[in-house]
Amino acid sequence: MNGICEHSPGPRCSCPPGYEMANPQNWTKGCQPMFSNNISQAKEQVKFIKLHHTDFHGFDMVYNDSHTSFRDCKKYCLETTLCLGFSYRLTGRGVCYTKSLLFNGHRSPSFLGSFYIKISKNASFPAISAARQTHLVCKNSSEIVVGPAYAYRVQKSNTKWSYYYAFVAVLGGLELFFVLTACLFLRSKQSIPDTVMEGYKLITNQFRRFTYRELKEATGNFKEEIGRGGSGIVYRGVLNSKQVVAVKKLTNTTQGDEEFGGEMTVIARINHINLLRIWGFCSEGKHKLLVYEYVENESLDKHLFDTTNREQSLGWSQRFKIALGTARGLAYLHHECLEWIVHCDVKPENILLTRDFEVKIADFGLAKLSRRDCSGFHFSHMRGTAGYMAPEWASNLPITAKVDVYSYGIVLLEILTGTRVSSQTTHAGEQLELREIVQILRQVVARGDPSHIVDPKMQGQFNPQQAMEMVRISLSCMEERSKRPTMDAIVTTLMACDGDDDQNVCA
Repeated sequence: MNGICEHSPGPRCSCPPGYEMANPQNWTKGCQPMFSNNISQAKEQVKFIKLHHTDFHGFDMVYNDSHTSFRDCKKYCLETTLCLGFSYRLTGRGVCYTKSLLFNGHRSPSFLGSFYIKISKNASFPAISAARQTHLVCKNSSEIVVGPAYAYRVQKSNTKWSYYYAFVAVLGGLELFFVLTACLFLRSKQSIPDTVMEGYKLITNQFRRFTYRELKEATGNFKEEIGRGGSGIVYRGVLNSKQVVAVKKLTNTTQGDEEFGGEMTVIARINHINLLRIWGFCSEGKHKLLVYEYVENESLDKHLFDTTNREQSLGWSQRFKIALGTARGLAYLHHECLEWIVHCDVKPENILLTRDFEVKIADFGLAKLSRRDCSGFHFSHMRGTAGYMAPEWASNLPITAKVDVYSYGIVLLEILTGTRVSSQTTHAGEQLELREIVQILRQVVARGDPSHIVDPKMQGQFNPQQAMEMVRISLSCMEERSKRPTMDAIVTTLMACDGDDDQNVCA
């Protein structure tokens, strides 16, 4: 342990009762007990000596700032073998500090408390004067540090200057670090190509920028085509991490860097279970590609219209699940994103299915971002796929999210009937044919029996209430745009009918 130091008026240090200097010739060795070290393990053989206005800093075993009685404080130290003493202060309430080591002892009349040191009952020495017996008069030119340096709070005359110099050194080091970092950043920025800088700007929300060479190797020089649409061709690829991905090579892209960057900004905001996840992109001159998650179960059109594979025929629960999942994905785009996103090309080919028939809406190459306070936006040319396009595309009216609602109504009817309804509206008499389809749907609603329009492959195994609600929704989606429902309203309606196939009543 250390000694106890005080100023009266010069610095003096001495050992507490029961302790003596470990080396009379070298005060830095501190004090040692005059009794057996293991005496603290037998509480019947110890006692406490009170040291007025004395305390030891650090190594508190227990600090209790609530009211603690002197008896409880003493009892705790007595029953704890590692406790060498305790400090007890009366400052309006009892505060107890028990000590496991005795370092940095000091005595001052201004200290309103006492220290109780644990010693052997059998030891014989003066109880009070012992603290002043073997005192040492320290030199005025220096102070003696006894014990571990971290246990002390003695303020040396040059301590404040040491802190000052350390602060200046740290501040100067930080300033130099920031200057060098800025220089390196500016230098690297000048040497990085514009396409690379574009990638750095767009890396957000787990996006990764790929090189064209990297994607060319991943797809085997774009060998395995798995799909194509109006905005590009999709290839299967395998990354170096063995992750299977779908790589979409955008075709007929006249976008500049800023426009493509805007499209990336839209994509970075999309994160929903029913929307196809996009892992990254590539932008190198004319080469612009998107990297998607790979979906094993192909697109909805393969399951609805491919008559060569009967095993791919969808059951009723799967069809209703697809209808609800598609509605949820579009509702997220229209209502839950920070800004409105209109897909503009909703069709079965852009509705991918996982192994569990979860919907993944794909192909946002035609997506359009619009502020919520806008009534719509204009395109320089028509977008989408014939048969799924709302009438306002041909009327040069402002385009709103209701174009997706119209397309969803067509897709919903195709899910119900299992036939390409849109093919009946693509010839010269398109509007006439559409009116005939609407008339048929109204007759179904009037009769309340959808059985004769449900896909024959179902062989009558369907939920009539769910089918009837799907007919009503499809019919409402084909109304003029002011009368069409919103996608979140459609989700609410479908969820009210969601349940087991045997459930015949919609809430």
